Amino acid sequence: MNGADAIVKSLVEEGVEYVFGYPGVAICPFYDSILQTDIKTILIRQEQCAAHAASGYARITGKVGVAVVTSGPGATNLITGIATAFMDSIPLVCFTGQVNSRMMGSDVFQEADISGACESFVKYSYIVRDPADIPRVVKEAFYIAGTGRKGPVLIDLPVDVQEMPVRHYAYPETVNLRTYKPTVAGHAVQIKKVISHLEHARRPIICVGGGVHLSNAAGEVLKFIEKNDIPVITTMMGLSAIPTEHPLFYGMVGNNGKPYGNRAMNTADMVIMVGARVADRSIRDPDMISETKVLVHIDVDPAEIGKNAGPTIPLVGDIRHVFEEFNKLELHADYSDWIDQLDGYKDEARNAKRRRMYQREDDERTQRRIFHGVNPPEFIRNLSLAMKEDAVYVADVGQNQMWSCSNYIARKGRFMTSGGMGTMGYALPASIGVKIGAPDKQVVAVCGDGGFQMT
Repeated sequence: MNGADAIVKSLVEEGVEYVFGYPGVAICPFYDSILQTDIKTILIRQEQCAAHAASGYARITGKVGVAVVTSGPGATNLITGIATAFMDSIPLVCFTGQVNSRMMGSDVFQEADISGACESFVKYSYIVRDPADIPRVVKEAFYIAGTGRKGPVLIDLPVDVQEMPVRHYAYPETVNLRTYKPTVAGHAVQIKKVISHLEHARRPIICVGGGVHLSNAAGEVLKFIEKNDIPVITTMMGLSAIPTEHPLFYGMVGNNGKPYGNRAMNTADMVIMVGARVADRSIRDPDMISETKVLVHIDVDPAEIGKNAGPTIPLVGDIRHVFEEFNKLELHADYSDWIDQLDGYKDEARNAKRRRMYQREDDERTQRRIFHGVNPPEFIRNLSLAMKEDAVYVADVGQNQMWSCSNYIARKGRFMTSGGMGTMGYALPASIGVKIGAPDKQVVAVCGDGGFQMT
């Protein structure tokens, strides 16, 4: 067995079924070795797409996605995909080939310091110099990527290390990292405190972010909302966690959100942020929330809590676990007046929109002319309803993303897009990864012409 064989055997031990990538000289030993296994390699046409496809696969399956590329431009092409995954907390393990370890630092052909270049947007990175370390490194990488706040991990593999013999191979059964201990269980006192504040609140609202999808907690969150009649809004990354037509759902918030959703957030006296970063696209003025409302911030990453807004009740933990505990407790409160008020906001906004549409008939005709007879918002609504109930809708970035967020009708399916980084060209490769991860699902990628041509 050589180093490349050890890497591939470690992937088999992790249950990896698909690898997305593009071969080159510095990663050829790995690709030679993987041919001897049942792992399927998906050939992309530009390395950025390997990370996007692995991201789509990870998002639909809940597994860690794997991308494998060569050194130099292969590795640097991967960077945008890694950064995109990092901003949206998608678990990936990315392997990059590297030049001979004895030549590193001498600017030889196709050398790039990929570990240094990616330092600010990976959870962790490794440069393997001893093939005996490979089983431990791979085990740790998958553990780090897929636990706590999920994200990409980079493993840089010099070509000579891939070719060195491995005299003793043993894949670790467990991981014990002294400096990495993610919190899963929410603190019982804080959980009870949230319920106590909800009993005294008159206008509470839950804001669902992408962390709800990442922790597979949509079912538990919906159960809590329905059990207690608490209204809910989402960030862009939280879309499809709640069905669009649900009577307690008041739309996406933020710059491009629903006006009645933003109005609900502004009027509420208690806001529960669930797996959301309180970032600028969702909350224009975080200080306003923390100064005028009871703010509860629930997140698995303690670094996010208090970063943009100071919460009244910070709650660190896995969202699914936290809401399982919420659902065990009894909440005695009546929010019917508040729901009536929010329904009024929704009706008012929809009526105003209808009036504007009648007043802008000339503009509508112009828009239809520009888009060759197609009204984009109307098209997306009709597309959503024509898709299967559990279909996956993958939106690219640009105006098509804004139309999609505002007009996609979620039922039992998933909505995916590049949120934090806003990476054009994401939808096509990501949708391929989704389809490979869920071959029985209908998958639709919606792109603008620019993003489509990029990938």
